[in-house]
Amino acid sequence: MKISCAALTSALLLAGMAHAQAPADPFIWLEDVDAPRSMDWVAGQNAKAAKRLETDPRYATYLAQARAIFTAKDRIPWPTFRAGGVDNLWQDDAHVHGVWRHATLASYAGATPVWETLLDLDALSATEGKNWIWKGATCLKPAQTVCLVELSNGGGDAVEIREFDTVRKAFVEGGFRLTEGKQSADWLDADTLVVDRIWTPGDETPSGYAYIAKILTRDGQTKDIYRGQKSDVGAGVIVLRGEGGKADGLLGRRGLTFFENEFVLLDGGKTIALPRKAEHQAYVDGQAIFQLKEAWGGFGAGALIAYNLEDLKTGTATPALIFQPGPRQAITEVSDTHGRLVVTLLDEVKGAVDVYDRVGGKWTVKRLALPKDATFTVRSTSGNDDQLFVAAEGFLDPTSLWLADAASGQAAPVKALPARFNAATHQVKQYWATSTDGAKIPYFVVLPKGAKLDGSLPTIMYGYGGFEVAKPPIYLPEMGKIWLERGGAYVIANIRGGGEFGPAWHQSVLREKRQLSFDDFAAVARDLAARKVTSARRLGIYGRSNGGVLTTVSMTQHPELWNAVVVESPLIDMLRYHKLPAGASWIGEYGDPDVPADRAFIETYSGYQNLKAGTKYPEPYITTNTRDDRVHPGHARKFAARLEAMGVPYLYYEQTFGGHANDADPELNARRWARHYVYLAQKLMD
Repeated sequence: MKISCAALTSALLLAGMAHAQAPADPFIWLEDVDAPRSMDWVAGQNAKAAKRLETDPRYATYLAQARAIFTAKDRIPWPTFRAGGVDNLWQDDAHVHGVWRHATLASYAGATPVWETLLDLDALSATEGKNWIWKGATCLKPAQTVCLVELSNGGGDAVEIREFDTVRKAFVEGGFRLTEGKQSADWLDADTLVVDRIWTPGDETPSGYAYIAKILTRDGQTKDIYRGQKSDVGAGVIVLRGEGGKADGLLGRRGLTFFENEFVLLDGGKTIALPRKAEHQAYVDGQAIFQLKEAWGGFGAGALIAYNLEDLKTGTATPALIFQPGPRQAITEVSDTHGRLVVTLLDEVKGAVDVYDRVGGKWTVKRLALPKDATFTVRSTSGNDDQLFVAAEGFLDPTSLWLADAASGQAAPVKALPARFNAATHQVKQYWATSTDGAKIPYFVVLPKGAKLDGSLPTIMYGYGGFEVAKPPIYLPEMGKIWLERGGAYVIANIRGGGEFGPAWHQSVLREKRQLSFDDFAAVARDLAARKVTSARRLGIYGRSNGGVLTTVSMTQHPELWNAVVVESPLIDMLRYHKLPAGASWIGEYGDPDVPADRAFIETYSGYQNLKAGTKYPEPYITTNTRDDRVHPGHARKFAARLEAMGVPYLYYEQTFGGHANDADPELNARRWARHYVYLAQKLMD
């Protein structure tokens, strides 16, 4: 069918008029993060929420219990391999910002490690008048005694990078120093870095990320090495590091969308043959490892494949299959030791860790000897040998840390978190709910043993459902102590959009199919009610970040299903999310509100636009962080302001530093969870 120019022009004009006639947002001023008017509003909201939540008799008890958990001296000090030993960033009541410290491996494995302080962030913050939050260190191999330290002022994603000498325990005078920004840097040699950052104002993508990578020498000289396009989500360079830390090659990566990439081997400028939905995962034994997120070249979605680097350089490379997950499996993490590839799996949402070795051009596999029915996270791998640290945990099983040998497949426990609550009173069940399209949605329930199933159990239901992020069972000490010990139940709904069953589980609800993810969540709630585990009166939901889309949509579409809604660090205004920092990077997940066809399906669910006068909504608790530079605090602020204008009861609290994670300060984190659980107890237990 042909469309005339006149008809096309008319259609475009009508679309433009529709946008022009959209009502102005009366609360857009709250997007001005630090404006006096905005911060006055925040102060007033915080005072109201504090009066309601912090004067509740339970608050002091919950706070003391949370504080004891977050500042306990017997927490596991999470290790990072460096310089033949391990590093740790330790925070407690005396070290709020934290202490970067080092111990030998033998000492760390003992009952009372001997720590050597490298950098005291509390002292540094006091000296410089900043709220420095640790964001990690990249150390020059092989010695790993000189590091690029990343510090965030307030806990946001933007960091300052400084060169630090771990022998002298001081920043290097006249050393590398990059001012605050969303950036990354890696070593090429002792006097040369490769850096992607916003070099000059305007050199950033619509998502707020860099797309120009340069070589930076110690004398301050720069040279372009790789450049994406301004329309990308972001672009940068990956160092393929081989024996002794030597850079065997450089890989340019263009993030075309959040989920689509293009990879170029900078030695010769050859584009690597891959589908757009592919991610670089590791480099080991001369092999560049990628995971496919879509079927391609005879490989299924989720496949882990390898390219020989030398063959890539000569243009003769063909991909080799390492592992193809089954339909109920998912790769959640890929890492490498000195000579092995480590793959963390979920199988029916239960964990395993496999080690791959390349022998005679073929990949062999060995499963690490770790506890059964646990969720695993690789905490650190050694580049000097094949050792790695793996954390194991479950809903009722305190987290333990294992030191494993990827070469032998053996593992031994080195640390264990003491039980923080009485788990003997509860049990774990896994059920499946049926969604609107017939899909079976798994979920876990942690509930009291022998509970009377009459719909009276106070229950918190957590969900995320986005970005291929899996949510398996984990040990939540504060939840167990404050909620389970008081007779509550806890649910994780493994809805579509997550990574529990690989790329297909995620991709089945992208963009115009997003409603199915929300339907999954509602289906789990109905299934809980049908099993008489709980009822709408006793059911509350919690979600953060992308989970804020989920909880606000659930609140507006199904207010009858729950009595409590916790909305934390949320995305909510889905017609403007792409205009706020980092938001444009998520268009691949949600769609582009500036495209009329996309706007049409987004506006059917966006929580901010779908609040309706006269509807009885559960009173939500909305909370965010002023210094969140990933998900803009304007989302949470505007949603609360609209509820207030409609006369709908709500609570709003905004922490003023800590970033998107909202947990940078142990004391503030304890207060945060105390408020959460007071609200939930008021709504579900009273």
